[in-house]
Amino acid sequence: MPEKKTIERARRDRRQGKSASRQAGEFVREEMEHIRKGKHGARSTRQAIAIGLSKARRAGVKLPASKTAPAATKRKAKQDTRKAASHATPSRRRSRATTTALKREGRSAASRSSLARQARSAASKRSAASRSAAAKKGARTKGSVVRRRAAKKAARTRARR
Repeated sequence: MPEKKTIERARRDRRQGKSASRQAGEFVREEMEHIRKGKHGARSTRQAIAIGLSKARRAGVKLPASKTAPAATKRKAKQDTRKAASHATPSRRRSRATTTALKREGRSAASRSSLARQARSAASKRSAASRSAAAKKGARTKGSVVRRRAAKKAARTRARR
């Protein structure tokens, strides 16, 4: 069950017209926090992200599976979306089994290095044009204050190099 503040942050994002992936990002962030705090672990960074996305879908974020995702992932996404509509209480035994299994896993899935590795490998699968378009859209939807801050940061980075 996601924390109240996570759901609130995702709702705020939706009100502000942000994308579904941005809303889901709040749930992924929560998952990383849980792993870092030691609530449970994850076998890999990809698993931790998948758990976060699943929670987001179950909380009502309209996030379809990617078109290139495997059939099993698409099935799971559809299942999670259906679960958002029905408010059935999760099975106590299965919930406990999942938590116990995750407690046995390592905590390094949420480390900075493994997150960076995951981000780099995910980005390398995309074309340069796709990455550039995403960056341009990000800049467009930032707003003047945040855009100015980002420009200053970029200038500092360029000066350092």
